[in-house]
Amino acid sequence: MQANVGTSSGDSTTLTSNASGNIGGAAVYAGTMTAVTTQVSQGASISATGQYEGANAEAGDIASSVQALGNSQGFSTSAAVSGVRATQYNSAQINADGGGVVGDMGGTAVFSAAASANNITSAAGYGASERIIADQNNVSDLVQAAQFTAFGGAYIAHTSATASANNISAGNEGRLLDMTALQQNEAYVRAQAESSAYNYGSGTATAYGVGNSLLAGQLGEEVILDVEQFNIAGGIEAIAAYTGHDGYDAAASAMAMGNASTGYVCSDCAGRMTVNNRQVNDADVAATGTVTVTGSARTVTGAANAVGNTASYYVSRPGQ
Repeated sequence: MQANVGTSSGDSTTLTSNASGNIGGAAVYAGTMTAVTTQVSQGASISATGQYEGANAEAGDIASSVQALGNSQGFSTSAAVSGVRATQYNSAQINADGGGVVGDMGGTAVFSAAASANNITSAAGYGASERIIADQNNVSDLVQAAQFTAFGGAYIAHTSATASANNISAGNEGRLLDMTALQQNEAYVRAQAESSAYNYGSGTATAYGVGNSLLAGQLGEEVILDVEQFNIAGGIEAIAAYTGHDGYDAAASAMAMGNASTGYVCSDCAGRMTVNNRQVNDADVAATGTVTVTGSARTVTGAANAVGNTASYYVSRPGQ
């Protein structure tokens, strides 16, 4: 998908490009759901591209997103009970490639690229209990998300790239969230976000790359987690760069992680948490964050973090 703009794209512009191998969804309200799902994505590659070309054009607000997925499965439970087993296997290269060139941008621009080989999401509302068994395996060569932007003048511009081999996100507001998960990645995972502007108000470039990621959040009573994560062979890399001449706030942030697991439970709900977590990272992990200002700026912020394994489990009040 490409938009070519000569003089102006108006007050608001939205561009979306998506490519996926398999997408599935299941939901239950005031009942019981039992689900067994299997998704297999094979072949050479799954790619999504998106480009805004307006080197001599004016623009108001711009929202441009590019997303490439190998396998994606969603579950939704409300006032109900669910027991699901989800298996995902991907061997295809995953690539999300976006960009934008704008002469003068007077509003807010958000350019994002996201790539994931395997993705599972579960949303459980009030009064729900869920038991999840998830198995994700990515054996492809590459999972990559890239976003490059250039502005002559930009009021507020955000450029981001997120690449993950395996991702699980589960949220619950009921009595129980019980999850057993196995995540295995062999791919090279790369997230790259670069942006530049001659004159700018606020400009940011953010890159996030992760081999295996899991989030389990419970605003109800109990979380039980048994998680194994293995990131091997390919390596994880995140690159963020911002370049500006004269402006106010410039920032670049890069985060690369081999394995990441987070769980939390509500303390006001007499929350309990039981966790068994094994993480193995046997791959290079690198992050680079660069900010270059050739003229003047009010604030300049650069950050880069590379972590092999990270796990965080906590009990807190809602909203904290």
